[in-house]
Amino acid sequence: MDYVVYGAGAVGGVIGGHLHLAGSAVTLVARGDHLAAIRARGLTLDAGDGRHRVDAPATDSAADIGWTDDTVVLLAVKSHQAAAALADLRAHAPADTPVVCATNGIATEVSTLRLFARTYAMCVMLPASHLEPGVVVASCHPTPAILDIGRIPHGTDDTTAAVSADLRAAGIDSVEREDIMAAKRRKLVMNLGNGVDASFARGPAADELAERASAEGEHVLAAAGLTVVSAEDDAARRGSVLQRRSDIERGGGSTWQSLSRGTGDSEIDYLAGEVVLQGRLLGVPTPVNEAVVAATRHLATSGGPPRSLDAARVLRSLP
Repeated sequence: MDYVVYGAGAVGGVIGGHLHLAGSAVTLVARGDHLAAIRARGLTLDAGDGRHRVDAPATDSAADIGWTDDTVVLLAVKSHQAAAALADLRAHAPADTPVVCATNGIATEVSTLRLFARTYAMCVMLPASHLEPGVVVASCHPTPAILDIGRIPHGTDDTTAAVSADLRAAGIDSVEREDIMAAKRRKLVMNLGNGVDASFARGPAADELAERASAEGEHVLAAAGLTVVSAEDDAARRGSVLQRRSDIERGGGSTWQSLSRGTGDSEIDYLAGEVVLQGRLLGVPTPVNEAVVAATRHLATSGGPPRSLDAARVLRSLP
């Protein structure tokens, strides 16, 4: 397959870099200083076996892609950036192009399916960072990621088989899943701690807040009748596959990175905010996740430093 990695940040850059190094045809879609750096000196993939220069074509628009019958889009932008990316793809990509949502949360797949009949989901287990233009860091080695894939609304097909095979050839663990969204919902529950980790000072109060956010998410998804992979099955799938590198300092997740870079936004509305949305649709209160959304949104828009808020104060305000 030929791959268009739309969003060559931490996740997309690591995936695209490994696919390119394994011999797949890859085009990277990025923006701003990151795109300029990639065009000037290639994408630097900092992996456990060294720093690799990825000399793949790079652009900021789907208009520049040489679309073929074998082109697959890996949509790896932050969830709140998906609408703009999908609008660009709809304007320039053939209607039958497969689009694989390598995004956090569970909302992008529905938005994509509205525009592209061949929509797929990828459950992304890929610790990585992108804090410097032109550079992405894979935090695990020798296997950098677990990327399971399935079709939306369900099932597998020749495309899931081909993409999964290419990922494995690139050293990434990948299997096909009949109910990929069940895995992504488990990942959503796990990501409910992202806003806490990004916004609140570490300590017992932050740990309790994160635990309460996750429990609230479990409750809401169960009330909605949605399938969710069990925590035990998820742990078994991960096993000891992802080994953290000892040569790099452990920072924070994607939301923490957004606050650290001062982007002015984050995908919190599609993480803790997804639980808030589902709760409102069901009439189920979600005060914990509402508080996490409000805190993270405040820091993002005000430019406040990450991990600067007091979780104990939030806990005292909760029922």
